[in-house]
Amino acid sequence: MGRTVAAVQGVGPSERRVTVRPRISLTPSSRQASLLLAGAFVTFAVGAACMHSYTVFLVAFIEAFGWTRAESSIAYSVSQMISGATSPLVGILVDRLGPRRLVLIGGCLLAVGLIASSFANALWQIIVLYGVIMTLGANCLGLVVFVPILSRRFVRNRGLAVSVVQSANGFARAFSAPLSQLLIVTWGWRGAYLAQGGFMAAAFLPLAALFKNSEPQRMMGAGRSAAVSGWTLQRAIRTPHFWLLFLVYVFTGLGSFLVALHQLAFAVTLGFDKLYAAEVLGLGAFLSLPGVIITGTLSDYVGRELSAIVTYGTSIFGVICAMLITSPDQHLLLWLHSCFFGLTWGARGPAITAKTADLFPGPQLGTILGVITIGTGIGSASGSWLAGWSFDITGSYQVAFALSIFFYACGGVAFWALRRPPAAD
Repeated sequence: MGRTVAAVQGVGPSERRVTVRPRISLTPSSRQASLLLAGAFVTFAVGAACMHSYTVFLVAFIEAFGWTRAESSIAYSVSQMISGATSPLVGILVDRLGPRRLVLIGGCLLAVGLIASSFANALWQIIVLYGVIMTLGANCLGLVVFVPILSRRFVRNRGLAVSVVQSANGFARAFSAPLSQLLIVTWGWRGAYLAQGGFMAAAFLPLAALFKNSEPQRMMGAGRSAAVSGWTLQRAIRTPHFWLLFLVYVFTGLGSFLVALHQLAFAVTLGFDKLYAAEVLGLGAFLSLPGVIITGTLSDYVGRELSAIVTYGTSIFGVICAMLITSPDQHLLLWLHSCFFGLTWGARGPAITAKTADLFPGPQLGTILGVITIGTGIGSASGSWLAGWSFDITGSYQVAFALSIFFYACGGVAFWALRRPPAAD
């Protein structure tokens, strides 16, 4: 008994070694934070995979119904607009209800939307089911839900934590395209939707259970005193930084979705085999996992701005490679486009969201982030539709890709202007 006490007090050198060992293991609090991070990754990946599969279904819809590229893009554009418009509501709800309840709601909506989509016969039905119902569901399984709670748990490594969750988006995009194409080839697009809906119906309860110990009352009760000094939405919108972040989201959404939605359609139009193109683009998207995590972690050390500028430049190079492709024999250029564009897909997300948490910390971070995210909806919706419309007019994606480069450059300039923190009034 005396030895045990002496060991705790660190009387002798050998006894000190004994006391050091327990400190190496994770504390209950850090273990819970790690489990929460893993749960956020898995949940975001499942929801994002359901939404990203639309790039494959778009080609199937064109073939099945004879819709134009612009018509086929409407549902996706509506989805992005709804996603941005409802992000403030999601931010408010997660601040009040916590992630578990939102995952329950979101998973249920996604399952209903996917199953019902297998019976769709008209464009308006796809717009309602994918553009509204599934989007609302996916928004409840997205970054706005997880960033506030993770930013409070991972203060020193905020960029790393956000980047790990953000990488789930690229992971989902990587396997959703080839898997969805395989399901469509095997069972048709209706059967593919049924399979996805059945999976979601079985998964959303276990996913929600991952967040049973993360209700907001526990965090907010401890941090109630911080509410006085924390940023509110009213204070944030009076700073130029809020609107610069908003513009960063708009420009990044435009630059990304002038390309992303139509990548497979672009490759198929040039004559590449559908499954081959889906595999190439999927493997490229898979690179976003290391890309997002590396750039997010890098932003903790070299600054959010410099990290974001590097990703904008990498994306621009990837788009240039696509612009140089003129025939299905140019496999190298397709791989280069896929890899460089995929490497930085979502890589700006950790820098942007972590920058938002850096600039506007406080109990209303979810609300602030939700309002700023409206910019993503505007940019992504506009870019998705504009790419399809420009193809219908010109018969090529060259205009869309050139605009993507322009808006990526604008995003880099706007982000660089965020170097100095806002003055607290």
